[in-house]
Amino acid sequence: MPSTSDTSPGRGGAGAPARRVSVDPQGPVLVEGPVEIALDDGTVARSDRFMVAVCTCRRSRAYPWCDTSHRRRERAAAPPEEGNPS
Repeated sequence: MPSTSDTSPGRGGAGAPARRVSVDPQGPVLVEGPVEIALDDGTVARSDRFMVAVCTCRRSRAYPWCDTSHRRRERAAAPPEEGNPS
């Protein structure tokens, strides 16, 4: 677990302000920006916004940034009621 005294290069060091991260179990991870994310393929995605939503469901067309695609999942329609006279 990282500590506040982590001074390794690229990690901010003890003098850098901590970033606030908010985890929403039903949606994205919110990170106070600016933010750089190192992706699996070695590229780095950067955002200079004051708050960034990071996708955790991988449905986003703007991955790694959340575009709220997780909200578009449709639920199955309720089955018709039986025994209901028409």
